[in-house]
Amino acid sequence: MHDIDSLRAWVGEYHLGQLAEDGLSLTPVTGDAGFRAYFRTNTQPPFIAAHAPSEYEDNLAFVTKGLALSKGGIHVPAIYAVDYQCGFLLQEDLGDRLYLGELSVDTQGSLYDRAEAVLLKIQGLPDDTTIFPVYGEALLRREMDLFPQWFVGSLLGVELDSRVQQLVDPLFEALIGSAVEQAQVVVHRDYHSRNLLKLADGDVGVIDFQDAVMGPVTYDLASLLRDCYVRWSPSLVEERVENYRRKLLMAADEGKIAVNVPDADTFLRWFDLMGLQRHLKVLGIFARLSLRDGKARYLNDLPLVVRYVLEVAQKYPETEELYRWFVACLVPQMAAHDWYKPWQSAGEPL
Repeated sequence: MHDIDSLRAWVGEYHLGQLAEDGLSLTPVTGDAGFRAYFRTNTQPPFIAAHAPSEYEDNLAFVTKGLALSKGGIHVPAIYAVDYQCGFLLQEDLGDRLYLGELSVDTQGSLYDRAEAVLLKIQGLPDDTTIFPVYGEALLRREMDLFPQWFVGSLLGVELDSRVQQLVDPLFEALIGSAVEQAQVVVHRDYHSRNLLKLADGDVGVIDFQDAVMGPVTYDLASLLRDCYVRWSPSLVEERVENYRRKLLMAADEGKIAVNVPDADTFLRWFDLMGLQRHLKVLGIFARLSLRDGKARYLNDLPLVVRYVLEVAQKYPETEELYRWFVACLVPQMAAHDWYKPWQSAGEPL
């Protein structure tokens, strides 16, 4: 699918950086879960060349959103050249110090402080829906529909009968209601440890923002603190949620962000239910990535996502039935798969 020779020839036309004696080469870089492929040049300094096939990726939206984020003081990769027809992009190389490899008990405090400071900048961007589409009810529902379709039905082989529908319909309504009642801000939509980089100057590099929208204020915070790839203790997460709520209050008082900030209990409930919506979607996406796209490695991340789902589902009356059904009907089916791990201990804190 990716025409590496054509991409290399296109990059070579720009003569950026000092070229190695053996000519220009492109080394694959682990990318996102979409159709984009990333390559690092062997120039000095290095650059990132990307192939994002135009039939699958909206590269104009990617460039436009990147410019809006950069204007707001967020360090996204600068774009030096773009060929929209071929889907080629030449970008700044932000390095490879992903948060995922930098986080530890000793570093999490300072790293998350920086990430939350950047998140406040993102949420303070103008609400321009010509750049950031509205993350409305239809999209929220379409995302959650991936859960019964791909995770429950296709991966686990559980029949999607009327009982399943009677369970998910009111659940989805409750989660959508919680999402749309929140303050609506710019949402990165994948703000987690694989899309944040620790930069040499202490700043945070932000990548994979192509799906950014106008959406619920707790969405990115849930992505960050209930990360599908790294888990922290519930007490630490809830402490950071409350601290972020207070940062939002301060930013609102100072006129830096136009949001109404609720009390602590309401904000935590928003955060929990927003995370539940996201994690149900992710279960479907990870199943689809394996079954449709041949990316089986994402199955290994399912147990932690299941743990997040079940821990939150136990907390609220409108989600208790999901918990009971999931444990009774889905967990036994999960246990037959190689990727299965008991959800109660998945992703233990670092």
